[in-house]
Amino acid sequence: MFHFQTDTDAEEDVLVLDDIESGLRARLIVHNDDFNTFDWVIKSLVDVCGHNEAQAEQLSVIVHFKGKATVKTGPKSQLKPLKDGLIDRGLSVTIEEEKVD
Repeated sequence: MFHFQTDTDAEEDVLVLDDIESGLRARLIVHNDDFNTFDWVIKSLVDVCGHNEAQAEQLSVIVHFKGKATVKTGPKSQLKPLKDGLIDRGLSVTIEEEKVD
């Protein structure tokens, strides 16, 4: 699944490989708050995370009723820019790492 088109792509692929080899998996978690509307959370998940409208709507409902939801999983290096993008939009977001067996 690796492709090398430019120096930037090659560097990104190496970072992903490093995360996988470290045995860690990460989860991008959005937390409920009293500030952001459903519409804003849905728009943010679509714009930043690439979810479709239905996925984003379902995730926003889970966040509302359960207090948080995992909106993406993957290597921390890939989730960090998404976290930053969601935080820039005012959402409460964390990344949690877990050991892969």
